[in-house]
Amino acid sequence: MKANHKLVVALLMGAAIGAGGAAAIHARQIKPAPAYVVAEVDVINPEAFKEYAAKAPGTMAPFNGRYIIRGGKTVSLEGEPPKRFVVIAFDSMEKAQAWEDSPAYDAIKPIRHGSAKSRVFIAEGVAP
Repeated sequence: MKANHKLVVALLMGAAIGAGGAAAIHARQIKPAPAYVVAEVDVINPEAFKEYAAKAPGTMAPFNGRYIIRGGKTVSLEGEPPKRFVVIAFDSMEKAQAWEDSPAYDAIKPIRHGSAKSRVFIAEGVAP
């Protein structure tokens, strides 16, 4: 009888481990695609834009937003390069849109609108 108990326990443990592994694989497969807020920015009032630039990172933190590109040097391969290029990564389109619509970000958008001309959009990335 003791051997039968060991066999039953071993089978149950194997089934539990298999189910846990299958759930982990399934969860990994349904991970949402990342999203990127992409902006071309032409700063027309540098002093005012500095205020926006200082406040923007704090508005992204609750949505796990992080800069991938924040200005810096650009080299044109074809056509005219943007004056300033920004890419912000988010875990999903939903998080990127939630940041865009958040009260904290809404509060500083007028600073950007008054200090720069820009084109801003959200692009969905490739799922991992």
